Amino acid sequence: MVGIKLKSFSYLNNNIDLAMNEENNTKLLGAQAHIWNQIFNFINSMCLKCAVELGIPDIINNHGKPMTISQLTLALPINKNKFHCLYRLMRLLTHSGFFALEKVEIEGEKEEEGYVITEASKLLLKDNPMSVTPFLLLVLNPILTKSFDVLDTWFQNDSPTPFDTANGRTFWDYGSHEPKLAQLFNDGMASDARLVTSVVIEKCKGVFEGVERLVDVGGGTGTVAKSIATAFPQIKCSVLDLPHVVADLEDENNLKFIGGDMFVEVPTADVVLLKWILHDWNDEESVKILKNCREAIYKSKKKSGKLIIIDMNIKNDNNENSFETQLFFDMLMMALVNGRERNEKEWSKLFKDAGFSRYKITPILGLRSVIEN
Repeated sequence: MVGIKLKSFSYLNNNIDLAMNEENNTKLLGAQAHIWNQIFNFINSMCLKCAVELGIPDIINNHGKPMTISQLTLALPINKNKFHCLYRLMRLLTHSGFFALEKVEIEGEKEEEGYVITEASKLLLKDNPMSVTPFLLLVLNPILTKSFDVLDTWFQNDSPTPFDTANGRTFWDYGSHEPKLAQLFNDGMASDARLVTSVVIEKCKGVFEGVERLVDVGGGTGTVAKSIATAFPQIKCSVLDLPHVVADLEDENNLKFIGGDMFVEVPTADVVLLKWILHDWNDEESVKILKNCREAIYKSKKKSGKLIIIDMNIKNDNNENSFETQLFFDMLMMALVNGRERNEKEWSKLFKDAGFSRYKITPILGLRSVIEN
């Protein structure tokens, strides 16, 4: 009986060891898969960039019906020796939700699958006024992406940003001397401004009621201000940006451009707008900007005067994709300009340090929010 019990106990131990080994193997392979997925994440971005540069979204959209891989191949300006590779590119981008497959009848009898655009790829079409393509081409440009290639070096040196480490000067200095980057930046910001402003004007009409003067601080080429000036002709709108940015821009009706420096002074206005500005700067610099904005509003002597900020409020609200994207943006700001995305606690401290007694955050812009002071 003792021998039988020992044998049973040994058999049980062996089963436990096998189960534990199986569990450990599953965890090991799962961990490897997770790491691999993160390693290869960049491939999705670069393949999307490739599709945009080849004009694939527009070609499929202009086809007017599901487009087969054969039709797409013939429509693209690619080397015939690479034809067999196109399917693999499209398979990945279809998996990622940029294209979808639908059945299509060929020559009245044969049925095949053809590609159609999705809600995401609609925002990549050249004639879409809300196109995000300029922003994509900016962020995925090698001038910017190589900043992440030197991230480890930057952590060990005294350079202000990884961009500075990679390029020998700050992002702002580089942009002011390199027309190509300046154009990419202006186009990227303008494309984003068109999309965001359309939503703001629709959802926040009450914010602009009774406003006589508005200044868009750091407003670039004036995309946001132009939209507001058109939607609310009673508002005198101004765009404040560096002299070289606004030098060739002409005033229109209720819109004018002012060359200046937001760190020195902000023009007097009932409403001061900061769209995606403060995330470019550290806390000390942001407080300085905010104080100048507060002074501009105070000088207007209107009780209804306010500051409107369009920026991210980092929050993990159970939407993993949105939260991850906000974290990506935070790293982008760290890599390029020594800026940061902020959570509500960090926003609150910023406003308090700048002399604002209250604020209101309204999350109506997807990844970003409208913040009123």
